[in-house]
Amino acid sequence: MKLTENDAHVWNFKVSDFDEMGTYLKLLSLDEKERVTRFKFEKDRKTYILARGLLRVLSGRYLNVSPEKIHFKYSEYGKPDYNLETSIKFNVSHSGELIVLVFVKNSTIGIDVEKIKTDFDVLKLAENFFSFKEIEMLNDVPKNDLHRAFYCCWTRKESFIKAKGIGLSFPLASFTVSLEDENAELLRTDWNPQEKNQWKLFSFGLQNDYVGAITVATGIRSVLYFNLEAFLTKMS
Repeated sequence: MKLTENDAHVWNFKVSDFDEMGTYLKLLSLDEKERVTRFKFEKDRKTYILARGLLRVLSGRYLNVSPEKIHFKYSEYGKPDYNLETSIKFNVSHSGELIVLVFVKNSTIGIDVEKIKTDFDVLKLAENFFSFKEIEMLNDVPKNDLHRAFYCCWTRKESFIKAKGIGLSFPLASFTVSLEDENAELLRTDWNPQEKNQWKLFSFGLQNDYVGAITVATGIRSVLYFNLEAFLTKMS
C-alpha cells in the first residue's frame, strides 16, 4: 500500500459484491450511524455503509491507523478530510452499483463516477449546465456517442469542482473540459486563464456502463487502479 507523491490510487467495488454489513457498520461514527437510519431505501443504506466503512479500512492501511480510530472533518462546502495530521487526501464517489475511492499524497483530488443512462435529451440538458464551447463540441458528436460524451464531460466537471472543494453551487458553465474518451483535459476557466495549467484530468471506465473522472494537482503523473474485492479476498 505504498502511495508516492507521483501516483493516485483508485479503488473500485460493486455494492452487490458485499452481503455482510455489520462489520462495516461498526466502523461508522455515531452521526454516520444515525444518518443510515434516515435512508428510505435499503440499497442507499448499504451503499453509504460500504462507502464509509471501506474508506476507513483502506485509510487504515495508508495511515497505519486502526480503522476504528479514523474520524473525518468537513470543509465549509462539505468536502471530507481526515481529522488528523497527514499528507494523504482522499475522495469518494458512487453511482448505481459502483463505488470508487481515490487516495493521493501531498496533493488535492476530486473523483466522480456516473452510470450511463440514455433516457434523456443530451443537448437539452447540456444547455442548462455546460459551457458554450462544450455544447458546441457536443453538437459535433455522432448521435450514437452522445450519451457517453455527455458523461465524459459531466464527470470531469464534477471531479474538478470536488477537487477545488467549492461546492456544487459553483457555476458549471464557467469552465470547459474536453469530451473525448481519451485526452481528458481542463481547457479553460473564466476566472483565471492560467488555472488550467494547475490541474490534470484523467478519465476511466472500470465497468462498461460507467464513466468516471479524476481531477488532481499537476504533480500526479499516473493513476493506479485496484479492485477492492480482490484485495479483501487476499487479506482474508
